[in-house]
Amino acid sequence: MVAVPASSRAASNDRAIAIWLLACCALIFLMVLIGGITRLTESGLSITQWKPIEGVLPPLNEAQWQDAFTRYQAIPQYQAIHSDMSLSDFKHIYFWEYIHRLLGRVIGAAFALPFLYFLVRGQIARRLVMPLIGLFVLGGLQGALGWYMVASGLQDRIEVSQYRLAAHLAMAVVIYLAMLWVALDLLVSSSFPRKRESSGGDMDSRFRGNDVKGIAGLRHTATLALILVFITLVAGAFVAGTRAGYLDNTFPLMEGRFVPPDYWHLTPFWLNWFENLSSIQFDHRILAETTWLVIALLWFFGARAPLTPGQRNALHVFFFLACLQVVLGISTLLSVVQLHIAVTHQAGALCLLTAALVVRHTLRRV
Repeated sequence: MVAVPASSRAASNDRAIAIWLLACCALIFLMVLIGGITRLTESGLSITQWKPIEGVLPPLNEAQWQDAFTRYQAIPQYQAIHSDMSLSDFKHIYFWEYIHRLLGRVIGAAFALPFLYFLVRGQIARRLVMPLIGLFVLGGLQGALGWYMVASGLQDRIEVSQYRLAAHLAMAVVIYLAMLWVALDLLVSSSFPRKRESSGGDMDSRFRGNDVKGIAGLRHTATLALILVFITLVAGAFVAGTRAGYLDNTFPLMEGRFVPPDYWHLTPFWLNWFENLSSIQFDHRILAETTWLVIALLWFFGARAPLTPGQRNALHVFFFLACLQVVLGISTLLSVVQLHIAVTHQAGALCLLTAALVVRHTLRRV
């Protein structure tokens, strides 16, 4: 019997773990999209209790449906906005919130069970154990943060706090990015043994040569682009949380001006960034335009840099998605936030964020 080299076994383990983490990333991606639909359809407050175990099952008979509807009728949102809602209409909004919460439970199981399997079989490198445990803990905290967000809309408000909504989205994105980075690291490390064998061991020297030839500037710009995409996405949560996208549905001007006339309407001035609807939308626009400009510069100078084919292709995809996202953002605004366009815009933001991380990862130090 021919013994399998330890390096090959480690590479195989890394690939299996990377595929598992990428599957979890796909579930988180879907989770964020359904969260956006939940928000846009005003479904987020339809379930007024947090039952991590019992809540796995939806209402199963008419009496249970009526009980859930009665609880919803007791909150300010129903009384102020949906007082004419029927039980049938309630079931529709309940569906989206239920799917959102159910998918959160599925993600927890999809992460925890394979993790335990790989851990028991000794397939997880020691250096990865604590980071993966940290991701699982963050996932649990994300569930608690989700309920903390929902609770803000059950008593004194007719919708959830935009601050808590933005925090909830930001946490999901941080988990997604961290998981994706680990998966990409594992995919790269698992490919090195085979490439070393086939290329005579010069893989590291080729990457080091690439790093020396002026890639540092591109790396810093890619880091800035990633940060800007993240900040713009979180700013979009404030637009969604305050419904600022339903105002000033013109582009490129707002009320006939570049800067809306009531930008500094609130005091202290910093409240305008989070509670003044015109300011919130304007800030999201400016962030988006600035982000596109940085990505365009990264793409322009990257086209003239000594990049590998993989790095160059990642930059092309990144710039294309940035342009597409600008079109989707303007379309969402001009359509007065039509559901299918707004959801596509949110999907585009996640795709752009993914591309930003991939570009930054390809430009990392080796």
